Amino acid sequence: MKLASLKHGRDGRLVVVSSDLAWFTDAFLIAPTLQAALDDWEHCEPKLRALAESLEHEGVPRGRFHERDAAAPLPRAYQWADGSAYVNHVELVRKARGAEMPASFWTDPLMYQGGSDHFMGARDPIPLADESWGCDLEAEIVVVTGDVPQGVTPEEARGHIRLVGLVNDVSLRNLIPGELGKGFGFVQSKPASTLSPVFVTPDALGDRWKDGKLSGALSVQLNGQDFGSADAGVDMTFDFGVLIAHLAKTRSLVAGTVIGSGTVSNKDADGGPGKPVSEGGLGYSCIAEIRTVETINTGAAVTPFLKHGDTVRIEMLDDKHHSIFGAIEQTVQPVG
Repeated sequence: MKLASLKHGRDGRLVVVSSDLAWFTDAFLIAPTLQAALDDWEHCEPKLRALAESLEHEGVPRGRFHERDAAAPLPRAYQWADGSAYVNHVELVRKARGAEMPASFWTDPLMYQGGSDHFMGARDPIPLADESWGCDLEAEIVVVTGDVPQGVTPEEARGHIRLVGLVNDVSLRNLIPGELGKGFGFVQSKPASTLSPVFVTPDALGDRWKDGKLSGALSVQLNGQDFGSADAGVDMTFDFGVLIAHLAKTRSLVAGTVIGSGTVSNKDADGGPGKPVSEGGLGYSCIAEIRTVETINTGAAVTPFLKHGDTVRIEMLDDKHHSIFGAIEQTVQPVG
C-alpha cells in the first residue's frame, strides 16, 4: 500500500496511491490526514488497504497522481530523529580530519533530534540564504512508526514500523563545526528536510524489505548527472529495529515518529572508500563524502557544495525500473 498527502492546509489531505504511482483516490472518509490514520492504525489500516485494492481494480473514483501536487506525506510530525546507520560514512569523515573513531561507534548508534515542525514536499525548492554555509544533500531511508513502548527490543521494534520512504536531510556543512563545538548538537546547521512524495508499507516492498533493512540502489543525481547509486541494504551497520530501540531506550515514541537511517554509504568492492560514479564506483549520497574521499586521496576537497540553481534528484527504482516512492527533485534557490 502506498500513501501520500496532497497539498491542503498544514497537514495535507490523505490519499491512497496506486502501485505504479499513476493514480490516487481520496481517503478522507477513513482519515483526513496521514497522522490521523497513524493515530488509529488498527482501525484505519484495513480500510486503507481495501481502498488501495479497489483503486488497483478501478473500483473507486480516481485522479491522476502528480508528484508536484504532493506535500510531504507528513508535512509536520511529532518527532524526527536521524541516526547514522552507515558507519562507513562516519569512519570516512573522521579519517579525513585525522580523528580516531571510538570502537563504540560500531555497537552504539549515533542519533540526533531534528526539527519535525516542517517537512518540505518533494518538489519544493531548497531555500539557501547564504552559499557560504556549505549546503549539502543527504539521501537517506526513513521509517515511520506507530506507538512504541519504552524499552522495546530491536526485534519488537521492527513490528512497530508502519511506513518506509526517502528523505533529503539537508545539511549546512560549514555551520556544523561551530555548533558541535558548543557540545549541544545541531540547530542552525540542520534546516527543514524533504520527504519522498509517497510512503510505502513494508509488505509492499517485497523481498527488498528484510530484517529492518531496505535493499536497492538509492539513485542520486546532481544537475542531471549520476552522483550516487549506493545500495541501502549493504554496509548498514544498524537496522531500523536497532535505531528505534535506541531512541526508545528511555522514553516511549508516539505514532508518527519519523526515524532516518543517516547518509547511505557503501565501501568500494576492494574494501576501501567508495569511488565516484565517473570512475566506475557506486558514488555517494552526499557531497561531504566525496569531499572526504578527495581529502584522503589527494589532501584537498575539490567538489563544491550546492549553489543557487543546482538541482538534486533522489529516487529508488524497483526491478522493473519503476519509481517506488516517487522522486525528490529540488532546486536550490535564494531566500526572499
